[in-house]
Amino acid sequence: MNGAAKLTIGDSDAGAVISVKVVPGASRDRIAGMLGECLKVTTSAPPEKGKANSAVAKILAEAFDIDRKAVVLVSSPTNPRKQFLLEGFFAEEVRQRIENLFSTGPEVS
Repeated sequence: MNGAAKLTIGDSDAGAVISVKVVPGASRDRIAGMLGECLKVTTSAPPEKGKANSAVAKILAEAFDIDRKAVVLVSSPTNPRKQFLLEGFFAEEVRQRIENLFSTGPEVS
């Protein structure tokens, strides 16, 4: 089983919803890997006034090559575990793109 198969990604009418574990205040902005059922995203932005959420949306938009406005936080704005909507995507397409991002790297633990 590949790592992306374990991720919690669902389809909605607007697109794919993915579970994300956010690590604010990190040394750099990046998709760090997969952590259990979540995609782990680190950002140098602080966890205040939505700055980290905004930074994560930008990171996801760049990784999926979509407009920043097509990435929407849909749950848990103050919790490190969140869900983001990627408008216009299907879950399997998101899973495949993530698998391609990490085809040479290990899972994050």
